[in-house]
Amino acid sequence: MYDPVQLRTFLTVAQTLSFTQAAGRLGVRQSTVSQHVRRLEEATGRPLFVRDTHSVELTEDGEALLGFARTILEAHERAAAFFAGTRLRGRLRFGASEDFVLTRLPEILEGFRHEHPEVDLELSVELSGTLHERLDAGRLDLVLAKRRGPGDERGRLVWRDRMVWIGAEGLRVDPERPVPLIVFPPPGITRARALEVLERDGRAWRIACTSGSLSGLIAAARAGLGVMAHTRGLIPPGLVRVGGLPELGPVEFALLQGRRPTPASDALAAAVLSGGDRLSRPA
Repeated sequence: MYDPVQLRTFLTVAQTLSFTQAAGRLGVRQSTVSQHVRRLEEATGRPLFVRDTHSVELTEDGEALLGFARTILEAHERAAAFFAGTRLRGRLRFGASEDFVLTRLPEILEGFRHEHPEVDLELSVELSGTLHERLDAGRLDLVLAKRRGPGDERGRLVWRDRMVWIGAEGLRVDPERPVPLIVFPPPGITRARALEVLERDGRAWRIACTSGSLSGLIAAARAGLGVMAHTRGLIPPGLVRVGGLPELGPVEFALLQGRRPTPASDALAAAVLSGGDRLSRPA
């Protein structure tokens, strides 16, 4: 009833919220993406996306299909791997952004370890800027991180969202005083974006807390020390959006491979891409 190719296209559109970006990531024409989604909507008898010239959003039925699609594709891939009779081996150095600490990325990695037990997976959790540097230096094989900013097209797009200001409930930012910031240290991409938009808007700021740990930043924010820039879809419990500050703009997360991709890095990249919708959901 459900074609795995069409389901993979559906998941890619759900992750990127763009038919154009999905086509680029899948290496097909946009008309092919539209055709796959249309046929899947005919098979389910339900609309899966609400779309106009400016935006693409999942319907309630589209949200429901995410889990089914992922399960079907995972079963399909397990069967293909079993009958192919190939076993991956070797060392795989994978770097993931701090943003995904509280998401379901561990589930994706657990599934990969189960499917490929002879791969020695080494996980590094760092700031996106640090991960880019380590990948460029040849010290990582695969990285899941924020793109550096507008115009950065490296890697395969996994997920697009917007950045927002968040803080403790009831926190108000006094427009007459410097904005108290809770930030990662350099070379944090989120930190750079926050400072850039405030300076462009002419807003004074001060650093209220610096921490290399997302847990440290969240603790400071919950204590009401200030505001932090954060991905809209990953707002931690106990924190809310804060208004009265300039827009932070979009953010894109991408998978980047090292200079010499391996079968193991290709397999983990495929697992992350097929399960990318779980990265926008808290664990």
